[in-house]
Amino acid sequence: MKYFLALLITCFAATSLQAQERVDKWDLRKLVDYAMQNNISVKQADVQARLAALQLKQAKYYQIPSASFNTGYGPQFGRSIDPTTNQFTTVPLYYQSYSLNGNVAFFNWGRLKNNVAANEFSAKAALTDIERAANDVALNVATYYLQVLASKEQINISEVQIEQRKAQIEITAKQVAAGSLPELNLIQLEAQLASDSSTLISNKTTFQQNVLYLKALLNIDAALPFEVETPAVDKIPLESFGEMQPEAVYQMALTNQPLQKENELKIKAAEKTVLSNKGAMYPTIGGNYSLNTTYNNKAIDYTTGQKTPYGNQLSDNFRQSLGVGLSIPIFNSGQNRIAYEQSKLNLKNIVLQKDQANITLKQNIYTAYSNAVSAFEKLNAAKKSVESAQKVYDFSFKRYEVGLLSTLELITNQNNLVTAKLQLVSSEYDYVFKMKLLEFYKGQGLKL
Repeated sequence: MKYFLALLITCFAATSLQAQERVDKWDLRKLVDYAMQNNISVKQADVQARLAALQLKQAKYYQIPSASFNTGYGPQFGRSIDPTTNQFTTVPLYYQSYSLNGNVAFFNWGRLKNNVAANEFSAKAALTDIERAANDVALNVATYYLQVLASKEQINISEVQIEQRKAQIEITAKQVAAGSLPELNLIQLEAQLASDSSTLISNKTTFQQNVLYLKALLNIDAALPFEVETPAVDKIPLESFGEMQPEAVYQMALTNQPLQKENELKIKAAEKTVLSNKGAMYPTIGGNYSLNTTYNNKAIDYTTGQKTPYGNQLSDNFRQSLGVGLSIPIFNSGQNRIAYEQSKLNLKNIVLQKDQANITLKQNIYTAYSNAVSAFEKLNAAKKSVESAQKVYDFSFKRYEVGLLSTLELITNQNNLVTAKLQLVSSEYDYVFKMKLLEFYKGQGLKL
């Protein structure tokens, strides 16, 4: 029974550890999805989009006829007009009034309709701004994710180097004890091991810093456990340079990048605002209606000499009016004219912003393509450098084992190999990021 319980606990613990491992592992897709839901910048853009939606709703309500109900109750003293008889009286009395008033716009040169259209485009632009903010966050997440992977790989290289250095120390210590090598060789290797350990600590610090930057983008508590998936960098799918020609990528980006779509929507909104403000400078035609009635506690029915009942007064004093009005803006301190001129200038400014954004986008794409080509060439050079450094180290280690090479020369060759490997890791991830950036501009998103 005890054996069974122990086995059960062991299985449960193993299952829990495996589940924990699955929970704590983050790949790029999971990182980006989480950032979309929790990043502060994305949340702020979402709030702005909701505000824009409310403004659109308000603009639509302006097209609906307005109505208001009013009632009042109170005393009158001194010489006043009896609201039920329109006669002067000095008798204190209590009155109550009811009124229902409304207005409707018949013709206003499309001011309200264009205002609704402007707010519709603004609301769509605000939604596109959420997409833009999400894209910016996704790009930053991908940047730090690749930096985390690169720094993690650099830790692995440093750890391998330390193990190799320890093996060299063990071999050299035996040779020193046998008298075939001077003790200086052992001291040099031990000093280099201390330097290698310092490099490992530095690489681990860089890794932790990159993890903290990534957590900050995700809005995750820095103290929480965090581990990323580590895909093989050479297995990450990449498109060819033939599919990444900068002009073709630019033409695609004009239609799929959120900032470009947002600018087009802002221009349409500004155009409708110009028309709306222009309509405000011209006469408008509207209708109005009104329903009123009053009650007076001193009202007398002259046919009976008795006080008129409450319900009878409301019925007898009921009156209504219906009319059509023409409003002509003659002079209001130039407010309508200034608003119209300002909206035209605002439209020109937005068009200029769009043109500048497109120029910047084109420059960024051409620069990204040039950087990708350069990164590819550096990657090939780094691969050759590692191959050469590996051959040199292998040959020098064989010579060192038979006493034909000094310890200092061996250390130098091994350091050259490690440097070449670290440069290769950096070049691999740099090339992947440069190519993924071009895919991002094409509208393919970020995936590894």
